[in-house]
Amino acid sequence: MAPESDTGVETLLVGIDAACPRVLDELFEADVTPNLEAFFDAGASGPLASQLPPWTPSAWPSIYTGVNPGKHGVFGFLRFRGYEWDVVDYEDVREFSIWELLGEQGKQSVVVNVPVTGPPRSFPGALVPGYVAPEDPVCHPDGLLDDLRDEVPDYRVYPPDADSRDEQLRHYRDCISSRVEAFDYLVDRFAPDFGFVQFQVCDTVFHQYPGDWDAVESVYGAVDEAFGRLLDDHDPETVLVASDHGIGEYAGYEFRVNEYLADRGYVETTRDGSGMPSWSSIARQRFHDDDDVGSVTNAVEQAARRAIATAARAGVTADRVYRYLDWVGLAEPVAERLDPEFVRAGTRRVDFGESIAFMRDRIELGVRLNVIGREPDGVVPPDDYDSVRTELVDALERAQTPAGNQVFERVLPREAVFHGPYVDEAPDLIVVPAGFDQFLSASLRGDTFAEPTESWNHKPTGSVAIAGPNVDQEQSVRDAGVLDIAPTICSSVGVPVPNRMDGEALTVVPTPAREQYPPYPHGGGGEARRRLPVDGTDPEPIGEIE
Repeated sequence: MAPESDTGVETLLVGIDAACPRVLDELFEADVTPNLEAFFDAGASGPLASQLPPWTPSAWPSIYTGVNPGKHGVFGFLRFRGYEWDVVDYEDVREFSIWELLGEQGKQSVVVNVPVTGPPRSFPGALVPGYVAPEDPVCHPDGLLDDLRDEVPDYRVYPPDADSRDEQLRHYRDCISSRVEAFDYLVDRFAPDFGFVQFQVCDTVFHQYPGDWDAVESVYGAVDEAFGRLLDDHDPETVLVASDHGIGEYAGYEFRVNEYLADRGYVETTRDGSGMPSWSSIARQRFHDDDDVGSVTNAVEQAARRAIATAARAGVTADRVYRYLDWVGLAEPVAERLDPEFVRAGTRRVDFGESIAFMRDRIELGVRLNVIGREPDGVVPPDDYDSVRTELVDALERAQTPAGNQVFERVLPREAVFHGPYVDEAPDLIVVPAGFDQFLSASLRGDTFAEPTESWNHKPTGSVAIAGPNVDQEQSVRDAGVLDIAPTICSSVGVPVPNRMDGEALTVVPTPAREQYPPYPHGGGGEARRRLPVDGTDPEPIGEIE
């Protein structure tokens, strides 16, 4: 182990997924989170606007790059190539992270459990990936995971599944504690200027135990204790707490977009193939070891899990694995063990190649047109693109709930929401549920409306708080958004903000200088990923990603 640093962490960013005024106010009132309450009271704080879509896999890259999804390229949990899909990872984030930018200014960073950060690129410091990485992720530097588990033997990316609620909550709390232990170890070893620790299970608890406030208090109480330990252990000069989105009750309906589009002749359906599984089933299969799925011992399921993991390592997309399982007659028995939605998708699904438009994935909050020359089996002539899209806008804007309320408060062309080199990878239309109170679904289940599958889900407003020697703590944070976090970190450590960052430093910190940085090598992957220079010279290779 390296000797402890004499200086400590200069700036610490603590990410609390889904923390928002609605949640924090209730926790503060009940005195569940005294450390966070004291910090929010003493520092400058306020609401933090998320982005579209306000979901973890896209919003955290926006936070740590300071650019919108049209520039960093991640719009949801899944990447699409034609009609095929796979889970996103850090290679899909095509912009430099704040720790890479700081590294080029001679500053070290330690990053623990941040979503969509694996496999990491080289930079001065250490990184242990978080959500969407495999359970045994590639870390930076090479071999770090083994070293970390020597020091923190129970460190996991995902809490194991449990047979009871109390045991599951204990796993959540253990994961929270392990983030602090990992960060302590890595700070001692790497003496970083910037630290970033993220807590994901404070979002997970709402999805798994919606409306169970005792469970929420159990998890957030552990996060509060972890936050206090981080401050005590490292005494950072500047501290930021930020969430990627909010969370709350959904009192409206589940609106099945593809059923609505099918009724209007835009979506064609088929009973061939395995269909598009839900994100929950994908996540369960991808992120849990066989030994961690309660008492499940079904041999077919275990064989399928091994096949999926082996295929993923070989570069085969998850979509093709599902198709193969269907071809050999295993899709349905596997689905019966893993997720009922998988069975439904296998019996009736969107026929992407025959449809005019469809929702691929509800997390994207979008509808995609099936354009000739762009999609493998497009049916919409490019010359008709604008007119068809306008028709779709009109059709979706007219959607009303059984209670007579609008389903969507806005239906927007993608270029009205995103800008940058990857706008064309976004859905053609972005749909914004009214009040984020309607639960969108891409599933085909016969009826257009139903009770929400999840009674709690994401809302578009999170929270932010900041304290430090250069922070005007007498002021409230105003008009802040997730894109403002990276420029604020630049301000806190005295580094110029790249001109291409979309955000601005929070109003309570000194306005940092703007500077032209060399562009990200948008070719992506392998040798195309190069170290960012700051002196105008040619970029140097940073090595292949494992």
